[in-house]
Amino acid sequence: MRNNYLKNYLLLFALLLVSGVAFAQTGSISGTVTDNKSITLPGVSVSIDGTNIGTATDVNGAFRLNGITSGTHTITAKYIGYGNVSRQVTVTAGQTANIALVMESQAQALNEVVVIGYGTQQRKDVSGSIATVNSRDFQKAVVSSPEQLIAGKVAGVSVISNGGQPGAGSQIRIRGGASLSATNNPLIVIDGVPLSDNGISGAANPLSLINPNDIETFSILKDASAAAIYGSRASNGVVLITTKKGQSGAPKINFNSQVGVSKVSKKVDVFSASEFRDFVNEHGTPEQIALLSDSETDWQDVIYQTAITTDNNINVSGGIGKNFPYRVSVGYLNQDGVLKTDNLKRTSASVNLSPKFFDNHLKVNLNLKGAINKSRFANQGAIGAAVSMNPTFPIYSDNDEFGGYYEITKQGNLETLAPRNPLGLLELRNDNSTVKRSIGNLQLDYSFHFLPDLHANLNLGYDYSSGEGKIFVPDYAAQGYNRITVDGVVHNGTNNQYSQKQQNRVGEFYLSYNKDVKSIESRFDAVAGYSYQIFRNEDAPNGSQNYGFPDLTADNVVVQSRLFPNNVFQNVLISYYGRLNYTFKNRYTLTATVRTDGSSRFAEENRWATFPSGAFAWNAKEESFLQDVDAFSILKLRVGYGITGQQEGIGLYDYRSFYNLSNNAAQYQMGDAYYNMYRPGGYYQNRKWEQTATTNVAVDWGFFNDRLTGTIEYYYKKTKDLLNEVAQPAGTNFRNQIVANIGSMENKGVELTVNSQPVKNKDFTWDLGVNFTYNTNKITQLTIAPDPNYVGARFGNISGGTGNSVLINSVNNPRGAFYVYQQVYNSEGKPLDGVFVDRNGDGIVNDNDLYRYKSIDPKAFFGLSTSVAYKKWTAGLVLRGSIGNYLYNNVFSNTATLRNIFNPVGGYLNNASTNLLETGFSGAGDTYFSSDYYVQNASFLRIDNINVGYNFGKIFNSGANLRLYGNVQNAYVFTKYKGLDPEVNSGIDNNFYPRPRTFVLGLNLDF
Repeated sequence: MRNNYLKNYLLLFALLLVSGVAFAQTGSISGTVTDNKSITLPGVSVSIDGTNIGTATDVNGAFRLNGITSGTHTITAKYIGYGNVSRQVTVTAGQTANIALVMESQAQALNEVVVIGYGTQQRKDVSGSIATVNSRDFQKAVVSSPEQLIAGKVAGVSVISNGGQPGAGSQIRIRGGASLSATNNPLIVIDGVPLSDNGISGAANPLSLINPNDIETFSILKDASAAAIYGSRASNGVVLITTKKGQSGAPKINFNSQVGVSKVSKKVDVFSASEFRDFVNEHGTPEQIALLSDSETDWQDVIYQTAITTDNNINVSGGIGKNFPYRVSVGYLNQDGVLKTDNLKRTSASVNLSPKFFDNHLKVNLNLKGAINKSRFANQGAIGAAVSMNPTFPIYSDNDEFGGYYEITKQGNLETLAPRNPLGLLELRNDNSTVKRSIGNLQLDYSFHFLPDLHANLNLGYDYSSGEGKIFVPDYAAQGYNRITVDGVVHNGTNNQYSQKQQNRVGEFYLSYNKDVKSIESRFDAVAGYSYQIFRNEDAPNGSQNYGFPDLTADNVVVQSRLFPNNVFQNVLISYYGRLNYTFKNRYTLTATVRTDGSSRFAEENRWATFPSGAFAWNAKEESFLQDVDAFSILKLRVGYGITGQQEGIGLYDYRSFYNLSNNAAQYQMGDAYYNMYRPGGYYQNRKWEQTATTNVAVDWGFFNDRLTGTIEYYYKKTKDLLNEVAQPAGTNFRNQIVANIGSMENKGVELTVNSQPVKNKDFTWDLGVNFTYNTNKITQLTIAPDPNYVGARFGNISGGTGNSVLINSVNNPRGAFYVYQQVYNSEGKPLDGVFVDRNGDGIVNDNDLYRYKSIDPKAFFGLSTSVAYKKWTAGLVLRGSIGNYLYNNVFSNTATLRNIFNPVGGYLNNASTNLLETGFSGAGDTYFSSDYYVQNASFLRIDNINVGYNFGKIFNSGANLRLYGNVQNAYVFTKYKGLDPEVNSGIDNNFYPRPRTFVLGLNLDF
């Protein structure tokens, strides 16, 4: 391995050396690029005509081209939104020619190049709903997972992180999703490789193995006319991620370093030690008062820490000769969690090679990305324990029992149901994993010599990942308490091991034809292709179990190996697809798309399905009656309709009978040996695709030469063959319920996007972007035939009581409605303990009085991004907000009762939320858990990011450009919600891992 690293470093050194020699034998061109108001333009593409030598301007609009042969050359500058500029320059060997290029602004939005499925288009030819976010507009923050870069940036797209854990993923929802029982995650495609929706053991989030610093753009395909080219996986939308590529020219080195300091911004409001003593002394019995101690412990302070994050990235890009651009990057992230012992270390690397051969007829694009994540996962049970643990107890005991941590005991034995020492839960558990992932592909684009407009494209890609880990709890730890056998032996400790491998391979071949026929004022763009993708998952369940089971001794010696050590799953997707775009007179565009998919997830009679779509766009600005209207720079109408499918999140072989391997705690003894058993599972042979039909109507507009642009869209999505649980007769099909295609659901909404540049002059610019989304959701069918007695599918289990759930999916109601009792209040607005409205008036309050109240989904959400630049200073702000979403506060319902403090089944006391002072609830029975009192308005406005930076320009006469910057992430949240955080994906707030507030300092160097 070390030899391989050495070879790679020597190769890179040789490339730099060769480039340096070539530079010494030739001349250079340097200069600046500005607009017609003398404002410098960063990111402008500057190249020498007839060669592949090129570069991009830096933050000060400066550029330099090295290795130019002596003589006269034509240099051309290109930039989105500006007309191309060309100048002739004479170069002398060993000298540098200096020029200044001035570019004229033009309407830019319609000329933008947009990444679509299997190709690109100019924005003016796009007829579907596609949103693009490039690296200039990403969140300026330390992020460990790439989807967080676009949070709050796109109308119709909600990105909510799953909590504050390092590497935690996010819930991505495009236009509300399209399913109940399957997944609502969009399909993610990286550089042409569609990813599996499955996670990998040992990683909190598989996307965390992709370095955000390597990403150039996100393209989000939101409606069916844009996404149908991906057929059976596009009902929830498609996210196309394009990574950064190299450009020909002299080597350029970029180094970026960030340091972040994170702290918990809010804690659960529980009784302090003194408040707890006062409460117990006032309300407790003498026996309960005797359970108090004399310590002053804030258990939440004990488990949380100030967390440090460092993120360092370096990349080298340039060109070898005229036709071999390259880019190589390496990154290292070390992120501590605010919960003690939590840590993520990621080492990543990427290589992009883009050579061209045969006079540019053959273009090769090789993308390789790899990462290794090493994680230590904190025991998140410590969060709930810190809320409940008696604050009058000390952290440590006066002996070595339980590792020296104070634990609640009775007559020398652990109290079975009492909370464990929160710090002991963290420090006496080692949950470590190593996950490796590599994503890559080889793309060949061949333009036929006899017909250059016809291209043959080959894409061979892969996504390999492996994860392994071990969870170890020593036998003396209180958290490792498992059981007492009949002989009175206590078995403590855990030593679980796991491993998993996933393979995803794709092979695609397609033909593309792009022709502009000026004689008939027509433009044709056609694609037709074939795709084969195979997925393989090899899962080795826990290699060992809790101490005391027959196959493992306390010395970690396996007594009996499993007969079948691995579970192997495999599935295949075969596809045929095509798309035709036709544009007439730059005014009218027709798009037709079709994809046929065959998936091994379904039985043969349901295995194939076809997903068509069509769209029309009218570029009204090109009509004669508007061409001379200077106020309008864009006016375009788009209409689209299509059908997409869903095959993720529904199992691989559910259409046929299969057997499941038991875990090590459920073995069968044969003689002196123990064996894992395979048990039969239920199946549903008629399972088929969920299908979503989408209608989209939009208007794109722009004023004042694109200084003010925007889009307003209306969409309607109808999903049929929705999967839902169906009860099975007892004793049949090895299962009480099966999931069948029996439902339907609709989503409809309006999206508004506005982007503007209110101020733009030589010294000062101000950019402002706003997006707003309104979405409603309704379930229209959940049974095979209408059944007025079917209340719906209940879910959303909560802590406390036995088998309580507070959510329901039911017909003519939104997805994820709360199913609760209507609380009764006194004249002062205080909830009455255990008193609820008899809604049906039968004189009895029971399950028949539960009602559907609010929903976990917001009615609307929005984002605002603004940035200013004054000379060398920059500053920015990102806001996100949500309106009409509700949360069930399970921390209140589970802790804020007298019964919780004065536990009747154990000789110990629990701490409680101070909400108990507002309600005075006794906690008798279980019905209070279902009170709508605990369903709280979680609408919010979050200041997501505040950033400021300064561009020093060239420093130390070295030609290096330096930029320093700082930002604050999760700066503040405005909300009426009384819990820790108003953003909880599940809709149930039960000791959520808090999102920290993070302060970041960073520097960026360009050489």
